[in-house]
Amino acid sequence: MSNKVPEVGKAAVCVNRGLNYHIECKEDYPVPKPGRGELLLRLNVTGLCMSDVHFMKGDWGVGMQPGVDCAGHEGAGVVVALGDGVDSEKWKIGDRAGLKPLYDTCGECDLCRGGKETHCDKAPFTGAFAQGSYCQYVLSPARYTSRIPEGVPDEIAGPIMCSGATTYAALKASGARAGQWVVIPGGGGGVGHMAVQYAAAMGMRVIAIDTGDNKKQMCKALGAEAFVDFATSENVRDEIIKITGGGAHAVIVTGGTGKAYEGAHALLRKAGTMVCVGLPTRGTAFAGGDPFDLCFSNIKIVGSLVGGMDDVDEALRFAARGLIKPKITTYSFKELPDAVKLLTESKIAGRAVVYFDK
Repeated sequence: MSNKVPEVGKAAVCVNRGLNYHIECKEDYPVPKPGRGELLLRLNVTGLCMSDVHFMKGDWGVGMQPGVDCAGHEGAGVVVALGDGVDSEKWKIGDRAGLKPLYDTCGECDLCRGGKETHCDKAPFTGAFAQGSYCQYVLSPARYTSRIPEGVPDEIAGPIMCSGATTYAALKASGARAGQWVVIPGGGGGVGHMAVQYAAAMGMRVIAIDTGDNKKQMCKALGAEAFVDFATSENVRDEIIKITGGGAHAVIVTGGTGKAYEGAHALLRKAGTMVCVGLPTRGTAFAGGDPFDLCFSNIKIVGSLVGGMDDVDEALRFAARGLIKPKITTYSFKELPDAVKLLTESKIAGRAVVYFDK
């Protein structure tokens, strides 16, 4: 069943994928028809993420696959058509829904059944193996589509699909509890400032590491108890040790550079956990240190990819309560290519959101 759906829509298409890719905005891109078990979503917004750039460039060792023209995995919009086999009691035309980094999972393997669905070997990444949110009309499996609750505007829901849920999942993976210290290198960045908010909302004591008065003011306003400026600090580690009285219980590395990982484990107290979230270009970074130090201090280093279904639902509920307010810069659809360029140049504060109808 469906309402009136146009034959064509808008799409920001990746052309000449690879290191010399570019993006072309089209307004005559064919609208797909939902197959069995699928929803057709009309996205109102898409967030922009550096992962999009890596998939378009293919410099993570995997890139956009044949048949996938659009990157993106931070979509928010509404259901406009149901494919055969979709339970009309569960999904209705007009329901709000989002598109997230994982397009689907098998739902049957040990990882899926054991709460680690984001590492399912059969899980396709949105924007690489399935059409991404730079496309106004996209298909999404009904069983793995995330609902957007009332009270969460599209421009906030979009970024939560990725950076919000990703940092929330990483904080859970750290094992840190309310009242414990969490250090967030890159706390003033697009992903980092989300981690600051979620950690504060979860009752953790947050220290953001970044540089500049603007980022300091933003991080403090978002809930950071302390801010360490890596550009002016005589010794970042010493400052962290002093503030926390022995080191952080957890470090969440959100920066996607080798620099972000350098010495991050040394900010922990004994039995602390470092969670790797930021993904630099493959082969350009190293997470960890001397096994002697790791063993004697019982340091744990874990990886956390993105948020699963439950993580996204829970992350959105924080926003519905007014606890998460991403710093957002908005752009029109035609400005999307320029916005992606600014993103690659690290010239966007917070998250970037593109409106399809502006």
